[in-house]
Amino acid sequence: MRIAILGAGAVGRSVAELAGKYGHEVTALADSTSAAVDSDGIDLTAALESKDAEGRVGSADPADALDAEYDALVEATPTTLGDAQPGFGHVRAALERDRHVVLANKGPVAERYADLRALERESAGRVRFEATVGGAIPVLSTIDDYGPDAITAARGVLNGTANFVLSRMAAEGLGYEHVLAEAQDLGVAEADPSFDVNGTDAGLKCVILANVLGEGEYSLEDADVEGIEDLPGEALELAAEDGRTVRLIGEATPRGVRVGPRLVPENGTLAVSGTRNIVQLETEHAGRLNLSGRGAGGPETATAVLADVNRLGE
Repeated sequence: MRIAILGAGAVGRSVAELAGKYGHEVTALADSTSAAVDSDGIDLTAALESKDAEGRVGSADPADALDAEYDALVEATPTTLGDAQPGFGHVRAALERDRHVVLANKGPVAERYADLRALERESAGRVRFEATVGGAIPVLSTIDDYGPDAITAARGVLNGTANFVLSRMAAEGLGYEHVLAEAQDLGVAEADPSFDVNGTDAGLKCVILANVLGEGEYSLEDADVEGIEDLPGEALELAAEDGRTVRLIGEATPRGVRVGPRLVPENGTLAVSGTRNIVQLETEHAGRLNLSGRGAGGPETATAVLADVNRLGE
């Protein structure tokens, strides 16, 4: 398929680099200030070298990427809250042209799910968003395969930065600020890690799960979210004395969406370490399914994006 990619950060760049291996052609690549567009396929090497050297992927305007020739638009711009713009506008533009959309951007799915589905119903294009929950982990495709009605609840560890911090605090007896600084030095945490450690990122993913499971109209405002910034090291020490540890657990159930630090068995399934993620799906007829893997990262998330592009081409 021909794909246009909006966003040239870690995910968008990785999608561009890996697209050819999946049999797809990139006809447009845009960052926030520029674009490279060619209906016969852009020169990816030149575009990415230009991005590294000059901070621009090309000489065209970013809006030109939306008007390019493509079968599927990959929306990989940063997640925004509230009206989910400009990502939602990009989705609208593609669907109004009857083009498919693949989202890595969580905003439109978490904050404007009903609007998104309404646009999809009026279009010949379809929308997929595997990459918005759990990176490389096939959470949404598993729900799709089983059928949302057959899944009664979803819960898990859905933010690698918070999980790294909690894992290190528990394993080494270190304080929150010390471990957070270490995570930033290693590139595991952003310079501004608030989106991760205050529970917002995990909350958005659980809202998406709730919307998919219930075809509802949840947004982040409907979620009960608590982060890990105020969690004292003593809480982890006390948990360890009882054979337990603390993880930031998100839950999407018929009762709503909750995210917060929870006690879990120290050697239990939910006690994944480092940046690893895990999602548990409670099913009506198949018991509990545990899906675990890398929940973030450019190449990892790009594999989920490109798997969606493959599905759209079937």
